[in-house]
Amino acid sequence: MTTTGRRAVLAAGASAAAAALAGCASDGGPRRPSAAERAAAREAERVARAETALRGRATAASRTLLERYDAALAAHPGLRPRLAPLRASAAAHAEALGEGGPAPAPAPAASASASATVSGTPAAVPATTPAAPPVPADPAAALRELAAAARAAADAQTAELDAAPPGYARLLASVAAAGAGHAYLLTEGARR
Repeated sequence: MTTTGRRAVLAAGASAAAAALAGCASDGGPRRPSAAERAAAREAERVARAETALRGRATAASRTLLERYDAALAAHPGLRPRLAPLRASAAAHAEALGEGGPAPAPAPAASASASATVSGTPAAVPATTPAAPPVPADPAAALRELAAAARAAADAQTAELDAAPPGYARLLASVAAAGAGHAYLLTEGARR
């Protein structure tokens, strides 16, 4: 069970306990929550909202990187052998950070590169998401931009570590480290 899951269970348990105690006042009337109970409930709600926002930002950074991989693959199908494993890793990170949200769609170029028209020319590549930035025509420049996007995502996730609960912070740190590894493999790793 994740930290968020445990907190939700604890918050629900605290709410249930407060509700059960509400009917147990010594004078027979309904019991009102104490100031401490109300403050604890407000704090639990604040923590839950902050964690939801943090998860949203971390997931958005991973999904943006995933869109960049998809755009690069659509523009440069020849890079598929090099980018496909990194793209798959980025998709897994986005899913993990979103805690089991919907899995990212496969790269748009995957089906297009596999199919071709009778004349032997590639089939039309489906459009990427409208937010996908243009990809440089030069594959090396596209790799450099993808490496910069991987670094940016890793930096964004690293910046969230202090605000993250311990379990999610470990996940963020792991994903950020993998993003730094992606950046290396996209640039320096290619030179060896």
